[in-house]
Amino acid sequence: MKYINADTIFPEELLREIQRHIPGGLIYIPRPKDAHKKWGENSGGRMLLQERNNEIRQLFTAGRTIDQLAEQYCLSVDSIKKIVYGKKG
Repeated sequence: MKYINADTIFPEELLREIQRHIPGGLIYIPRPKDAHKKWGENSGGRMLLQERNNEIRQLFTAGRTIDQLAEQYCLSVDSIKKIVYGKKG
């Protein structure tokens, strides 16, 4: 995260109001709630996991055992169970 000097971006009136509350301090301004992204949305990691989990479900439906899938995907048996028996998402 890059710091920006407040006097270069805020109107003078707003800057004075902020300085009344935090004179000379650092402040973090979070994004609006509706602008937050879930884990993996920027990097594509979330989509890759969804694709992998769909593949695991398809293989399970086709007859692969939970033990076989755990070994193939280097996941625990419990993780495979959560994927094949849990909600699809």
